[in-house]
Formats: sequence, C-alpha cells, structure tokens
Amino acid sequence: MKPWTLATLVVGSAMFVLAISNEVYALTSPYALSWHVLLRKAYSVAAFTLVGVLYRRSLEERGRAHVARSTILGLSLYSACIEVAQALLGSREGLAWNAFDIACGTLGGALAPLADRFVRSVLGR
Repeated sequence: MKPWTLATLVVGSAMFVLAISNEVYALTSPYALSWHVLLRKAYSVAAFTLVGVLYRRSLEERGRAHVARSTILGLSLYSACIEVAQALLGSREGLAWNAFDIACGTLGGALAPLADRFVRSVLGR
C-alpha cells in the first residue's frame, strides 16, 4: 500500500471513530461557551480538510485524474457516512443539521487543495 493511501486510511478511520463518539462530542461541546456549536463546526471543517489533504495526495500517488473534484466528492461522501453512522447510534440532529454537517465535509474537501498548496510551499515540496 502506498504511503499517502495508508495515511488516509489511518487518519480517516480515526477521525470517523472520533466523529461518532458521544464522549468526544461532549468534550468538544462545552455548553459553558455560548458559541460551542460554531466551535464544533470549525473543528469538523479542519478535520475534513486534513483528511481531504491526505485523500488528495493518495489520489495523486495513484495517478488519478480530476483530483480536486474527486476530493470534494469524496469528502462529501465521507461526511454523509459519518452522519449515517451517527444516526444509527442514536443522534437526533435532524435533516437540516445533517445537511449542514455534510456541507462542512464538502467545504473541507474544497479547502484541501488550498491547504495542500500551503503545506507544500512551507515544506518546499
């Protein structure tokens, strides 16, 4: 298995497990903060962007075409899978929040090329 593909599987799986964990939800949603929902959504976009950068690189190392479009679509699907898993585990967010959360995944996928370009410029690769 190629290195970026392995990194994508490991990090993506770990993020998936964290995303469906009630304990992690409670830790990242401090109700003492009036803006805890915004904070949690920002975490999710950052996590989706990280997974998106790795996924993008895994597509590149396998010589795939249309990497940007595939990354956006892949992260949207990944986010939708998280929403389904959360629903199966008892989440009752509702369709509007589900759609918003999937949009966060889509945004992470869209930000991945920019984040990847930034990382490559900083590291000189």
